[in-house]
Amino acid sequence: MSQTYRGPGVVLTERDHVVPLDHADPSGPTITVFTREVADPDGLDKPYLVFLQGGPGGEATRPTAPTVGWLKRALKDYRLLLLDQRGTGRSTPVGDIPGETPEEQAAYLTHFRADSIVRDAELIRQELGVDRWSTLGQSFGGFTSMTYLSFAPEGLREVFITGGLTPIGRPPDDVYAATYKRLIQKNEAYFDRYPSDRERIAAILRRLDEEDVRLPTGDRLTSRRFRQLGLKLGASDGFEAIHHLVELPFGSRAFLFDAIDVGGRFERNPIYATLHESSYADGFPTRWSAHRLLPEIVEERGYLTAEHIFPWMFEDYGRLRSHRDAAQLLAEQPWPKLYDADRLAHNEVPVAATIYSNDLYVERDFAVETARAIRGLRTWETDEFEHNGLRADGERVLGRLIDLARGRA
Repeated sequence: MSQTYRGPGVVLTERDHVVPLDHADPSGPTITVFTREVADPDGLDKPYLVFLQGGPGGEATRPTAPTVGWLKRALKDYRLLLLDQRGTGRSTPVGDIPGETPEEQAAYLTHFRADSIVRDAELIRQELGVDRWSTLGQSFGGFTSMTYLSFAPEGLREVFITGGLTPIGRPPDDVYAATYKRLIQKNEAYFDRYPSDRERIAAILRRLDEEDVRLPTGDRLTSRRFRQLGLKLGASDGFEAIHHLVELPFGSRAFLFDAIDVGGRFERNPIYATLHESSYADGFPTRWSAHRLLPEIVEERGYLTAEHIFPWMFEDYGRLRSHRDAAQLLAEQPWPKLYDADRLAHNEVPVAATIYSNDLYVERDFAVETARAIRGLRTWETDEFEHNGLRADGERVLGRLIDLARGRA
């Protein structure tokens, strides 16, 4: 089923696609995957660029201003296909997990990693009668693009990756050990910019340990939950966002609602918490890697954490509690590999990627290692942007990647 609309300067076509829950069992249960095509009125026959969103667990960008930023640059060369990855947005959602037992719920969630997303994309490509298309992968979307290159490169014309070159064949512990070093650096950089916030945050953490402070949702705001404000440390405007929260009067309405805004990402999109570590599980179980490797110095010095998932979150966040038992089982899951190192080494699809030198979420040295492992991949390394470079100056970032892939830069 599809519907077409006209917006300011664009033609929008929305479709619901029926796909198997388990691609190994095509006759079994099905789910829907939603796509939104965005095209210039004079570009309805341009080649497709599929946008793979970061996450996991986040739906595709909503085209509220399609004639600015990276969307503007994309529409010069392409029709965009904005894919709500399975479990997100208008696709069949994952809130409370289907299944009567934790084992059934965990089994259901094993079908929501990048390998299943790629197989969804391939079915949609065939349904639309497309020979090959291009992809733009942001963060986790870049991980997914690497999976696409590993298992279905015949469907790809070219690939663009922003902040999403993840390790191949490394255990999750390698990833978290590296990102914690970067986290400590980011915390110190933040306190260098806002020295008085060191004591402000220390005082907030002490009071949250001593007082039962309730959020408007009814959940207790614990100190460990408040530390997750550090999610914003990896964005270009993140330092300011943190500072503007911690300067508010403790316990005020504004303080509490802004604190919800930080944690709301976990509760709005529960896949982000429940399946996050599995994004790094290239043939390994995760066993709560971020929790096990958390350096003592983080708590000792009042540092904030970042894109790290901990088992206690499934208690502190009320809307995550229904995922608790399944998440525990998934932490012990012997995950299959996400990448084919040999196929990537013999890649023939043009690939261009940004490497952000100071990226909090994707370690620079591992990104360089991965770039060298994918044949023909061209990189643009820069310290001008944080992890959100595509949002901060998307027209320039995507333009540079297109030029790289086509040998113009």
